[in-house]
Amino acid sequence: QVQLVESGGGLVQPGGSLRLSCAASGSIFSIYAMGWYRQAPGKQRELVAAITSGGSTNYGDSAEGRFTISISRDNAKNTVYLQMNSLKPEDTAVYYCNARMDFGVVYWGQGTQVTVSS
Repeated sequence: QVQLVESGGGLVQPGGSLRLSCAASGSIFSIYAMGWYRQAPGKQRELVAAITSGGSTNYGDSAEGRFTISISRDNAKNTVYLQMNSLKPEDTAVYYCNARMDFGVVYWGQGTQVTVSS
């Protein structure tokens, strides 16, 4: 099993920046990829960005050019970061971290609210 703990959400003005963090602990050596998804009210959950254990990245259309995903590792945990710049009101959503295991199971964090508003 993997436990995911997210942090870093909050209220930011349009044009501002936030950095989200997600710390994974437990069976971290079986993690194939980690990523960030978001869900706005009345909308489907969508990919923001993902990164594999090999360092390959994939970004959703909404994130391209503004957001950057990165990962750090030690023996106890993996931490994935999402640096979000040039934030827009339409980026307002609950952001969820996930971990995809190499045997197919996906774990989700509890979500962190990001609100972009003046």
